[in-house]
Amino acid sequence: MMQSQGLYDPRHEHDACGVGFLVDMKGRKSHTIVQQGLQVLINLAHRGASGSEVNTGDGAGIMVQLPDAFLRKVAPAPLPAEGEYGVGVVFLPHTAAAKAAIKDVFTRIVAEEGQRLIGWRDVPTDDRLVGPSAVAVEPAFEQIFIASPKPGAGGAAPGEGGADAAHERFERKLYVIRKRVENTI
Repeated sequence: MMQSQGLYDPRHEHDACGVGFLVDMKGRKSHTIVQQGLQVLINLAHRGASGSEVNTGDGAGIMVQLPDAFLRKVAPAPLPAEGEYGVGVVFLPHTAAAKAAIKDVFTRIVAEEGQRLIGWRDVPTDDRLVGPSAVAVEPAFEQIFIASPKPGAGGAAPGEGGADAAHERFERKLYVIRKRVENTI
């Protein structure tokens, strides 16, 4: 048992939120692990930090591997090989002018970083179970698809490393794009 020390009092530990981790140690994709992740969220219902409305909170979620087969069905254009494209969920305003301005920033920065913008996809949403205060500020959800400039390139300089190195360079480019867009907007 923890001891009181200075301003710390272990009696206040009851207010900490929980975290759940599930993983297939061999990296296999399965719907079962997604179902188990959703059950963890249900078990940690308090994690939603409910406010004045029972159905409004700060949210929680799960992280999964890129669902390549699904994305190929819904992408705005043909996708390159798995690992040679990235997908991001972007929260956008609802007004056409503001949405276009943000997409223009993405387009410019993706090009400046030497990558290729594949396109955008509206993400279907269902907010029927969300509280009115959350619905009032709900953004438009879209996915952006970005590819490395050519197969296996990942923004690589000539003669640099193999496929793993190219993939790591591409992942870094996606991170730089995200940070530059955040800082610009």
